[in-house]
Amino acid sequence: MSPNQSIPSLTKNQELVLTTLDDAKTSLSAYTILDNLRAEGFRAPLQVYRALEKLIEVGLVHRLESLNSFVACQHSNCDQHKAIAFAICNSCERVEELNNSKLSTLVQTISSDRHFQLENSIVELRGKCADCFADGQHQV
Repeated sequence: MSPNQSIPSLTKNQELVLTTLDDAKTSLSAYTILDNLRAEGFRAPLQVYRALEKLIEVGLVHRLESLNSFVACQHSNCDQHKAIAFAICNSCERVEELNNSKLSTLVQTISSDRHFQLENSIVELRGKCADCFADGQHQV
């Protein structure tokens, strides 16, 4: 989460889930979050899903559809964009949030041209990050 992002009032469970996602190097499934928080008293998937639902609603967490997993928001103004993109590395599973106003404008224009009222859009780009691509270049 961006240091400039104001945090709404969160429950203890929501704070724990958000901290777990903030500390993760990759996206996490709800069950991985649950496993990571068992020592904190989490016992059921529903506890995680309720926290995630609220965190998504307030714009602090994003769901990656293709991975069925979640990441903490990396930008403070995601709620101002109708389209958010993620670069997902197929090798190391690192996820980078791409906050691009041009993409948002393009998606809104395409939707408008089709007389489609856009509520939101998440674009997932799959490939290799620069580090994994560079590592692959050196292999024989």
